[in-house]
Amino acid sequence: MSLIIQQDLGVSPEGLEEVVSEEKTLSIYNLIMDGGIGGQIIVALLFVLLLVALYIYFERFLAIKAASKIDKNYMNQIRDNILNGNLEAAKILSQNNKSPVARLIEKGISRIGKPLEDISSAIENAGKLEIYKLERNVSILATIAGAAPMIGFLGTVIGMIIAIHEIANAGGQIDIKLLSDGLYTAMTTTVAGLIVGIISYVAYNHIIVRTNKVVYQMEANSVEFLDLLNEPV
Repeated sequence: MSLIIQQDLGVSPEGLEEVVSEEKTLSIYNLIMDGGIGGQIIVALLFVLLLVALYIYFERFLAIKAASKIDKNYMNQIRDNILNGNLEAAKILSQNNKSPVARLIEKGISRIGKPLEDISSAIENAGKLEIYKLERNVSILATIAGAAPMIGFLGTVIGMIIAIHEIANAGGQIDIKLLSDGLYTAMTTTVAGLIVGIISYVAYNHIIVRTNKVVYQMEANSVEFLDLLNEPV
């Protein structure tokens, strides 16, 4: 009986396997295109958000990496210049070191001669400004991490509405093609939203960790500088 069916169809067993394998093959492009205009718009929006997130991550990563670089002998040289009364040399040394730590120390050096509390306050205010510079646009990364999955879920809701609408209007005869468009929209946008959200979330946390290391470096060197000024002559 199976032989007769195969002869009628004109397809060999190997051909049937090829047909089945072709039907199971579905590219990401086809998933997006079969999801309808609503799914395509949402996926395009998520793609733009992904590009923005990656740009912010690499821009901040390189900026923070540059900010964390400082000469290991910098504080020793500052100590020697201050103890020798050569404040101008210490200020020039700080200006030549393009790092947040050096800018804080320079701010402290410019206040030498005033009460220690005023120097500490000036360094603290300068530190807040440096932290603000380090965290620039990082909040956008956090927003994308939270918004991307919700945008994906919005596509899920739209897809399910489309699918239910087709079932309601089918009149007992469901069009699988139209029904699948809604399901494609639902599943594709959900996956896309989660991917963008996960990438953004990991990138955000990595930037925060790197920023905290620089902040700790700033605090440690500021305390060392204030201790130097508080040493008995």
